[in-house]
Parts: sequence; structure tokens; C-alpha cells
Amino acid sequence: QVQLVESGGGLVQAGGSLRLSCAASGRTFSRNAMGWFRQAPGKQRETVATISWNSYSTYYADSVKGRFTIFRDNAKNTVYLQMNSLKPEDTAVYYCAAQDSVGRYNYWGQGTQVTVSS
Repeated sequence: QVQLVESGGGLVQAGGSLRLSCAASGRTFSRNAMGWFRQAPGKQRETVATISWNSYSTYYADSVKGRFTIFRDNAKNTVYLQMNSLKPEDTAVYYCAAQDSVGRYNYWGQGTQVTVSS
């Protein structure tokens, strides 16, 4: 059974930092792109950051560029999201996901809540 388990969310003051982790089990994703997504109450899910299987290519939403960093450790089957200079508008449930063999984000974690207070 494939599982993606996020951790590291919580409550932080504006300007603070959090590091999210997403550990995969049940299969390896070392040859698959992975990403972080978020959904705030009343809003659609949005892509936060993605990373290619070999870490050569990354993508960031404009709203997080320069503040968030995505990286992965294929030996640990884990992807991370380092979030610095957090803002109240970063408050959301953050999900990690992995692509399948045809490039669809078909594997999802259960989400972790990030709340940034002003």
C-alpha cells in the first residue's frame, strides 16, 4: 500500500519558519516528480512547489518564490518544503503528492495544517 505521510505543520508567528516533510512508503518515488500543494479555506488547491526526480528542475508559485525551498532525499524516499518568512496568507492545509508513471499527481498525502498568526 502506497502512503505519503506529511509532518512538520503547526502554528507559527508571521516571519517564522517551518519545515514540512513527506515520507513515502510502499514504493519508491526516486524516479518520479513530487510536489507540495496547499488549500486554504474557501479556496481552490494550488501548487506551491514541485521538484523533478533528480532535483534538477524546480517550480515555485510566485507567492512563495524566495521564501520556500523544495528539496528531496531519494535515499529516504522523502521530499521536504522549507518555509521561511511565513505570512498569514500562507495559512492552509499542505499536501504532498507524487507523480505516477505517466506524469499525473496520482499519489497524495493526508495533509498537514500550517497556521501563520499575524
